[in-house]
Amino acid sequence: MTRSDFMNRLRAGLAGLPPAAINDLAADYEAHFEDGVAAGRTEAEVAAALGDPARLARELRAEAGLKRWETEKNPSAAAAAVFAVLGLGAIDILILLPILMTVLGIMFGVFFAVVGTFIAGGAVFAIGPFVGAPGGPLAALLAGLGLMAGATAAGTLLAITAIWLVNGLVWFARLHYRLLKPAIEPQAQGRA
Repeated sequence: MTRSDFMNRLRAGLAGLPPAAINDLAADYEAHFEDGVAAGRTEAEVAAALGDPARLARELRAEAGLKRWETEKNPSAAAAAVFAVLGLGAIDILILLPILMTVLGIMFGVFFAVVGTFIAGGAVFAIGPFVGAPGGPLAALLAGLGLMAGATAAGTLLAITAIWLVNGLVWFARLHYRLLKPAIEPQAQGRA
């Protein structure tokens, strides 16, 4: 594989990352080619030592997604980290994706239940004292507050669970990468 083929495939695999990040990563691999050619190796030898550019791009995208999650901790960064982890291995997707989709489905259901309960609590709090609720106005106010407090507590637990899930996926990705890295590195060092 030539230098331009390798770089084109690497850039294509990195599509979607910020342009500055793509340029920085591409410059690093251009430097590998320059160093290799300066040491007397051919472009094909350097490309072979670096490995498959598509797989390399998936690993770089995963690492970028994980770093973004660590710095931003928002839903967009969480989604990027999750998809980066899922992009690492096709076999992992077959096992992890059904479990992850089930958990995410349950979490979305709980989220909508929490929002509905909070709104219902607000309605009981606001309207209950005026419609002759059982137990009187004070009971309606307390019931409304109780529903809203319960919904807030459940929402907090849901947020903590979501953060825990994303952190678990980040841990899984790092573990996955650490397990693959020794298998990739000796080849790269032996040829480089």
